[in-house]
Amino acid sequence: MTGKHIEIATPDGTCRAGLFAPRGETTQAGVILYMDAFGLRPALDAMAERLSRDGYWVLVPDLYYRQGDYPVYDGRTAFANEESATKIRGMMAATTQAMTQQDTAFFIDALTQAGATGPIGTTGYCMGGARALNGAAAHPGRIAAAASFHGGRLATDAPDSPHRNVGSIRARVYVGCAGVDQSFPPEQSAVLAEALRTAEVDHIIENYVGMAHGWAVPDNNAHDPAGAERHWGRLTTLCRETLRGRA
Repeated sequence: MTGKHIEIATPDGTCRAGLFAPRGETTQAGVILYMDAFGLRPALDAMAERLSRDGYWVLVPDLYYRQGDYPVYDGRTAFANEESATKIRGMMAATTQAMTQQDTAFFIDALTQAGATGPIGTTGYCMGGARALNGAAAHPGRIAAAASFHGGRLATDAPDSPHRNVGSIRARVYVGCAGVDQSFPPEQSAVLAEALRTAEVDHIIENYVGMAHGWAVPDNNAHDPAGAERHWGRLTTLCRETLRGRA
């Protein structure tokens, strides 16, 4: 890891995070990478480092910080073990969308203090996908781009479902969905598309045919190298078109 570990104070405790400084052609823009269900680990550090090489400050916060310490999980094996699977599901359930929306203000402050004084982008994976969209809705003044990759539950009956908040989004939105994904089936995709279009949000929803939930993250059993590279192309294009030139 070429980034550094930092601690972010919030009203509910101290959130640890990885902070990666921009490399190459730098900008004053930043990106928040919202983790998937397995928490902070080297696989997410590698993704953040790759994004930082495009010139962005990148923050990877621990969304589970309220739940105390937990092991470093491997996305390939964590759900195969009953004990770790139960622990992860419990942390997911206890970490609400509202908590992450509140925390995002502190994530933005951390990026700003580091040097990301320009626009902010969000990208999220699995459970982080919904948080990337809800974060953009909660902080429209700073977040100019929001991406979700194999995000689940983006348009449900839940009161905190992202599709209910799109009227507040001022960012450009990209949603990459797995070809077959029970956490985001076609009927949810249709509801989200209607909500985004009605709210006049600049957006793309793209179906990755043949990909399974988790394809973009390197230590996930569903990881697909070709699909992951396609995801990188979409994400870097979104960031380049929305974050550069506005810092």
